[in-house]
Amino acid sequence: MRLKARGTQNEGIPTASMADIAFLLIIFFMVTINFEVDKTTVGLPTTELRYEIPKKAAYISIIASGQIRVSSGEEISVPVPGPENVLSFAVDVVANNPGKPFVLKADKNVPYRYVDSVIDALKQARAEKIYLLSQQDTVDGADGGDG
Repeated sequence: MRLKARGTQNEGIPTASMADIAFLLIIFFMVTINFEVDKTTVGLPTTELRYEIPKKAAYISIIASGQIRVSSGEEISVPVPGPENVLSFAVDVVANNPGKPFVLKADKNVPYRYVDSVIDALKQARAEKIYLLSQQDTVDGADGGDG
């Protein structure tokens, strides 16, 4: 008795699920990526101790020439003309999100009057926590120090 072959099977790698895998990888990377909102490059002053800053803080950067850039922590930082604009920015941030911390990132060569005027603007806006960024190893616990 002779048996007939039913058909030949093509050898190959099944690619039907490749699109599903690619789609899942895209979703994974979209969910896990962190964007840096303040890309202003400054030479930070050195300190003995530095606390870790909160992830969702508002940023204010001052470069050596005195230019000020602001970000609420959810968009890329934009330049502002002066400290009076920092006050209006901070008032808006505090009104929309009371208790949101502010991170002041000033170049080590910036004149202190610029830093002082920004801190005064933040105080007038009733900012509860102000972190001054510095260059040093960090210590766990952002709530451990007074900003």
